[in-house]
Amino acid sequence: MIQVYTGNGKGKTTAAIGLAMRAAGAGLKVFICQFVKGRYCCELKSLKQVKNITIRQFGSNCFIKKAPDAKDIRLAKEGLAEISKIIKNKSCDLLVLDEINVALRLKLLQLPEVIRLLKDTPRSIELILTGRSAPRQILKIADLVSEIKEKKHYYKKGIKARKGIEF
Repeated sequence: MIQVYTGNGKGKTTAAIGLAMRAAGAGLKVFICQFVKGRYCCELKSLKQVKNITIRQFGSNCFIKKAPDAKDIRLAKEGLAEISKIIKNKSCDLLVLDEINVALRLKLLQLPEVIRLLKDTPRSIELILTGRSAPRQILKIADLVSEIKEKKHYYKKGIKARKGIEF
């Protein structure tokens, strides 16, 4: 199954991590690949303590706020190569592609390559894709799409990201 969590609201990665924790609790093997993220977030510490969850980041020190450079593209492609190996070897039950939609929007990855990978994934592997602006083609092949919409956000009041809540 392919699940997509998209939209402009807060909580897409949080939802995916919640599902990863549930799957790990059921004894499933989980791999979380974080695209465009490379800095420390508190969930890394928690997730690394769960024996059947592996998390790897394929991004620079900060979320991309400028035009992506060669390093950003290289890291995203490394992440996609890692995912390809995992799928080929069927080495996990749940595979989270965190912020892959953002990596596609920034042109770090090519949509046809990602769609081919999704279609080639055995049904025994549950795929979770997160990030804003999920491409229409991905929404079409997904089995479940959840759109998280922002109605109100405290950032607009000047409240900065808080440790343990946003990172």
